[in-house]
Amino acid sequence: MKLSEVRKLYFLGIGGIGMSAIARYFLNEGKEIYGYDLTETALTKKLEAEGMHIHYDINPDKIPRDIDGVIITPAIPDNNEELRWLRSNGYGIKKRAEVLGELSRDKKSVAIAGTHGKTTTSSLLSHILTYCGLDISAFLGGILVKEKTNFLHGNSKWVVLEADEYDRSFLHCHPDILVIISMDADHLDIYGTYEEMIKSYEQLCCQIKAHGKLITKRECLIKFSDGAQKYFDENDIEVIVVGEDFVFDNIRIESARYRFDYKCGNQEVENVMTQLPGVHNVYNSALAIRVAHLLGLRLEEIKRAIGDFRGIKRRFEWVYDEEKVLLDDYAHHPEEVKYAVKTVKELYPDRYVLGVFQPHLYSRTKDFYREFAEELGALDEVWLLQVYPARELPMKGVESELIYNLIPSNNKRLVHTNNLITELDDRKDLDIVMTLGASDLDKYHHDIKTILKKKN
Repeated sequence: MKLSEVRKLYFLGIGGIGMSAIARYFLNEGKEIYGYDLTETALTKKLEAEGMHIHYDINPDKIPRDIDGVIITPAIPDNNEELRWLRSNGYGIKKRAEVLGELSRDKKSVAIAGTHGKTTTSSLLSHILTYCGLDISAFLGGILVKEKTNFLHGNSKWVVLEADEYDRSFLHCHPDILVIISMDADHLDIYGTYEEMIKSYEQLCCQIKAHGKLITKRECLIKFSDGAQKYFDENDIEVIVVGEDFVFDNIRIESARYRFDYKCGNQEVENVMTQLPGVHNVYNSALAIRVAHLLGLRLEEIKRAIGDFRGIKRRFEWVYDEEKVLLDDYAHHPEEVKYAVKTVKELYPDRYVLGVFQPHLYSRTKDFYREFAEELGALDEVWLLQVYPARELPMKGVESELIYNLIPSNNKRLVHTNNLITELDDRKDLDIVMTLGASDLDKYHHDIKTILKKKN
């Protein structure tokens, strides 16, 4: 399959956030797009409205026979009936990450990597660059609230993309600028050990193009071997260290919004206001500022662009904000839950927060149930839903009860998703409701908003 020659493509798992961005790219290039996904969602409905053809039952008979190639998500299991049929009939098949690597190969790319913050940082950076007049392309892992899309089409040489560590997907990237936000343990079902995960990050660093740049924290750098430093020296890679080569400080909250100052060398900008809540997002914003500054933008215009950014769907999103409040966050790792809970308590220190958390993946629940329990214990009340399996089959003994039993609070409940809306409606004292997790919890938001409006 030569991507430059395809006319009609089939996407297996088209409703995934990364897959849909690539599908939008090819649709924008005038290609016919067909695909399968497990369930119909707001995103797949939007894709169909844009002109794509999608079905929701596994049925090889619905695959057009004249497709030029197939793009799959790593979430599709090998025993998927459509995938087996496609393979047995000789269709060219590429993984999403492989395609993204090919599409960005002839561009100058900024890759955003890390356990947390990839979507926020890449989305904010893309907004800054387009706001300031750079005609960039971007493949994003979230839906921009203002632009209502996860793909931006530009005609310049620059592309912004997320470098996803799952399935070692990011090793298809050869960026000009690489940002590593964090390297906390995750996807150990893929890597086996934390040390193996670090080796993959190091390999990614050794794929930065000659004369490129790496931006990261000192605590990440020290985890790499001497071989990485040798690669940096031999290929003239500039290593830019957070807190040393540039700093952000004077962080404060004014009118429920975070503000901070930024300094790099003898250049400084004060009172940067971000719509993104949480100290962790001040850090993400500082990273985006540094990249935009490297690309020649002035700090004052970057500051204006950050103030104009309206955020990403499901990343600490105010779904409803009246007397009662509904917040949503995609947090699916203990560190992300920690940041989300800390932020809501900082913004609403005197309010009662009920958190509804759905663990994502059996493997991640097994690896981190103790840590999840500790971070969820900081909420005023916790409701736990059953594990959202996504791409996985059930694991014996791994259920939400593992987390529930260790939460250091008496204000906790196990709730089935089928009963969530009814049980929320029965509550008389709802104040702030926060949904947490990388599942499809957002499908309940309309009903939760209706309940909160009724209780105002």
